Amino acid sequence: MTWYRSLYWRIAVGFTACLALLLLVQGMLFVWMMAQAGSAIPNQPPDRLAQTIASDVADALDRDASLDIDHYVRQEFAKDSQPFFVALVEGRDLEIGARFPNAVKTEARQRVEAMHALDPERLVRRPPFGRGGNPGFPFPGAGRGGNDGGSPYRQVPGAAAGGGFTQGRGGPPGFRIGRPWPIVAGGRFVGLVVVPPEPPFGFLLTHYAPTLVTVAGATLILGAVLAAFVIFGPTRKRLKGVEDAARRLGGGDLSARAPAGGNDEVAAVGAAFNVMAEELAARTDALVAADRARRQLLADVSHELNTPVTAMRGYLETLSMPELRLDDATRARYLGIVGEETSRLERLIGELLDLARLEGGGSALQVERLRTADLFARVLDRHERAAAAAQVFLSTTIDAGADTLAGDRVRLEQALENLAANALRHAPEGSTVELRARNEGSTVALLVTDHGGGIPVEHLPRIFDRFYKADQSRAALAGAAGGSGLGLSIVKAIAERHRATVSVSSVPGHTVFTIAGLRREAGDSAPAVPAGTRPAR
Repeated sequence: MTWYRSLYWRIAVGFTACLALLLLVQGMLFVWMMAQAGSAIPNQPPDRLAQTIASDVADALDRDASLDIDHYVRQEFAKDSQPFFVALVEGRDLEIGARFPNAVKTEARQRVEAMHALDPERLVRRPPFGRGGNPGFPFPGAGRGGNDGGSPYRQVPGAAAGGGFTQGRGGPPGFRIGRPWPIVAGGRFVGLVVVPPEPPFGFLLTHYAPTLVTVAGATLILGAVLAAFVIFGPTRKRLKGVEDAARRLGGGDLSARAPAGGNDEVAAVGAAFNVMAEELAARTDALVAADRARRQLLADVSHELNTPVTAMRGYLETLSMPELRLDDATRARYLGIVGEETSRLERLIGELLDLARLEGGGSALQVERLRTADLFARVLDRHERAAAAAQVFLSTTIDAGADTLAGDRVRLEQALENLAANALRHAPEGSTVELRARNEGSTVALLVTDHGGGIPVEHLPRIFDRFYKADQSRAALAGAAGGSGLGLSIVKAIAERHRATVSVSSVPGHTVFTIAGLRREAGDSAPAVPAGTRPAR
């Protein structure tokens, strides 16, 4: 999985984008609020704001000498963007927008007392920031070609000419007060207006913190909702699909599948879940098939064992009846049938035990170097009388290089004998059953061919199943009796124990069983052995 398709990468990018959006929106709102807050007296530096307030209050006093300065100042300037301080001659201090330190108010009070002691006739009203002179205390002669020579600041110890309060007079570090401006109305000194160059942090916190907190909270909630829907919404939906599929699968619905679209971690989990579900469904189907096969096997075994047992019991009961008088020939025939059924039962039980040992790995193979001609000779000897009785010829062919192989002699003989017996049961009179060893490079294939009626196509997939019989098609055509239905199953088990395979191909008149994949043993290179035929006797 490439890194840019990762769910974590997408979440990181989404959060970064949301944070950037939140910061942008909050910055724009802050700029807008600052612009709105400063719209009452735009672009006013602290000194000019102090002069403006002093001039406005003086004009109001000129119009109404009984004016309540406290009420007027708070009504007109309390909403300004900067705090200021008014020290009145009458002893009152007006703090607008912030609380000022006692040291600053004490120094301001000293300056008010010093200015109040001056001759009121020396104080002259001037327009705010008029031309000439500097923006200090106006007094007679100021602005005529020089400095403010008679400035009352010079009469206050520690006050610089034309200067304002500094932090050197006991004020707290960092709390600076700008140039004070006098309020002169009706030829009398009323008080001082002081505006700090920078608003105190407490003032900014008091004025802007609630708004900023509200805006930040609203933006954060909006961003969280947006992130929940855009970033986590699709992921949650897909994970919910995986959860639902897991619950359905746990409840027994083997068709449950999780959504696996996409290329991220959730898709990988969904794909892994689907693979697990498919494997679980396959295993469940296999278990169901195995259980069905087990039940069928029990039924088949019961049937196959019950048939000879029933026959034996019937004849034995007949023989044991004292009131029934049988001649010697009938009694001998009944006892012969009981013996045949006993042999049949013994053979069936032996085949079942062989099959169980082979499929369960209970018996170890004795692998050795074998001569193919010896295997074929023993099979021919074993079935020579049966072939003669059926008027069928037996032939063998061994290709060059297929004269030796590795395997268990007893088991391979058993497999070939079962195939030969099966072929003889279905071979018509006058035909030939052929045994052939074919060289296939590093392996050898053993083939058994007959020329009977063939096996119908619908029976081929199940021909090696236990107790499965196609005798109703083959035996009926050949007029032969059927076997137990275990012979071909034993052949398959022997081939698989040798890590080989067994297969069948059949058309009417030509059926071939092939055991392929037997390990070839190196030996003397011998020419092909021509077909040898044993005629029926």
